[in-house]
Amino acid sequence: MSATAPTAMIERHPARRRVQDDDTRLGLFMLAPAVIYITLLVAFPFLLSIYYSLSDATVGSQVLHFTGLDNFRRVFDSGTFWRSLRNSLVFTLVSQFLVVVLAKILAVALYGDFRGKWLVRFLILLPWVAPISLGTIGWLWIFDPVYSIINWTLKALGLLSPGSWPIWLGQPDLAMASIIIVDVWRLLPLATVIILAGLAGIPQDIHDAAAMDGAGFWRRLFRINIPLVMPVMLVALLFGIVFTFTDMIIIYVLTRGGPYDTTQVLASLAFFTGIQGGDLAEGAAISLFLFPLLVAVVIALLTVARRTEVT
Repeated sequence: MSATAPTAMIERHPARRRVQDDDTRLGLFMLAPAVIYITLLVAFPFLLSIYYSLSDATVGSQVLHFTGLDNFRRVFDSGTFWRSLRNSLVFTLVSQFLVVVLAKILAVALYGDFRGKWLVRFLILLPWVAPISLGTIGWLWIFDPVYSIINWTLKALGLLSPGSWPIWLGQPDLAMASIIIVDVWRLLPLATVIILAGLAGIPQDIHDAAAMDGAGFWRRLFRINIPLVMPVMLVALLFGIVFTFTDMIIIYVLTRGGPYDTTQVLASLAFFTGIQGGDLAEGAAISLFLFPLLVAVVIALLTVARRTEVT
């Protein structure tokens, strides 16, 4: 009876049977929830930000008036915007260079067999599992101007002179270095796991053939590991760039863009202008500059990854 029940149900619903028999309709039906989710989560806010950027929207306004490109002109005339754009590029490029290099080193080290391997992997994954806001608060204590564990450790080791005491979040160069360190700490586990999966996908026959030919560690690294894992490394780099370029939590918790806007990035500037400053129109205009930059980066990296995978 249980075997004939589904058949009878399908016969009573011919529309369901047509969907199940047609692969195209079934695929569209399965993709519909994801499309609806992405539309509500991404497309609607994006279109709303375009609408706000062309108006005089503020936090308390009830009636919006069309202003054209006036908000974009004000943004272009602002020195803070160009400083934030430069900071965004420096913050993203430097941190992701360090992430990819360190992730490759960690992935190669974790690829081998050794005692306590599971524990090391668990510890490396902790920064990615922990909420970024809580982790950044921990770093805020580490960079404390008075009780910084870094400064006290350097002092105990005799590496700090008596008259020097770094103010990590109060000096422009050290503040930028601090947020880069936190971003590397946050994204390193994700890149390591991605590259480690790429290393695991290399056939063992290639390693055996290289060992028989007498290839050493460095030769295998630059002739086998890196070329074969390059598409996966580019994917890890793509995720890291998107996460870093659009992130404002680290800046908001640690520096709030200071000192003197030396750590202000586009994402944080859009938040401080639109939400805290109340100028939703100008904040939306600033946030829209993230879109063409990220689209260009995504297209470039995916094109390179595809060519690398083909060759």
